[in-house]
Amino acid sequence: MSFSGSYAPDDVTLLLQTIDMTPTPVAEKEQLIQSGTLHYSELLAPEAAPTAQYMDIYHAALAENGQRMAQSVMALAKGLANEIQGDITLVSLARAGLPVGVLLKRALTNLGRTSHHYGISIIRDRGLDTVAMRHITQHHDPASIVFIDGWTGKGAIAAELAKAAPDCGVPDPRMATLGDIGGFAWMAPTESDWLIPSGILGGVVSGLVSRTVLNDGIIASGGYHGCTTLPHLAKHDVTNGFIAEISALFDVETQACGPLAPDTRHVRRTKVTQTIQNMTTRHHISNLNRIKPSLAEATRAVLRRRPHMVYVASDTDADTAPLMHLIRSSDIPYQMAPDLIPGYRAVTIIEKTS
Repeated sequence: MSFSGSYAPDDVTLLLQTIDMTPTPVAEKEQLIQSGTLHYSELLAPEAAPTAQYMDIYHAALAENGQRMAQSVMALAKGLANEIQGDITLVSLARAGLPVGVLLKRALTNLGRTSHHYGISIIRDRGLDTVAMRHITQHHDPASIVFIDGWTGKGAIAAELAKAAPDCGVPDPRMATLGDIGGFAWMAPTESDWLIPSGILGGVVSGLVSRTVLNDGIIASGGYHGCTTLPHLAKHDVTNGFIAEISALFDVETQACGPLAPDTRHVRRTKVTQTIQNMTTRHHISNLNRIKPSLAEATRAVLRRRPHMVYVASDTDADTAPLMHLIRSSDIPYQMAPDLIPGYRAVTIIEKTS
């Protein structure tokens, strides 16, 4: 069974199964994950409604960067249209890829191109949802598939995709994102770590679905990876308003972007390597999953994890306002240290619990 969450059915087909799951308090979740008792994909933290003040910050970010997002989406859509002949199959990686995929589908329609859009699960260390991918490859040419995500951080999902996709019938997976700080995407309009408005919210901008889940029960069912729906957040849902606002700013005269050149990837990855080395040395980190680089990833980690420290390139820049609001609201330690995080605007370090 598939569904669309709070998105319009024409916008996306979510190849996920809805499940009932009691959220695990954040402190308990961290202990279970870091002790190795459970994998992160077996747990969900509670997802609370954003405060009125935080939503004001989101709307300010949307006003500030909405035009840039529209231009980035259209540049990406035109790039995909140039590279792929015939129908295009967009496979968004839930959740962060969903708003981008919906916007890309609409932009491609504006360009007169037909596309099909699915939302599926990918889980670090456990791969792509093979059942969902089987459905897609049975209905569409694998050569038409592009995987969509919001941004690249330190490349964990890109690495998982490269490892898992060949076994799902896509031997040379292509990933497109709005921001590619680390040189891990096949195509992206920029390497900047910029404030992607949808990146600072969770389910309320992603169709009212949770992060994806994979546990023994789901595996035994033989079905799609799981998620929960978030009806308690319905009155805060901005999913379709966000899509409408960005779509209204599309300009078909936007210049197309193209696939990344190898030397570009190398330059970007050098910055990532330096940042990760700085963080591992400074905090004696052996588990790289505790390092969450990029504005969006750092913000999401503060929202649903237990941060130990946040590093920012600036604490007064408009793009860091949502993150700084969360930091100050929860009295989280932070340090302004642009030299320690080259290429990034923010990095969150997760607290070690075991």
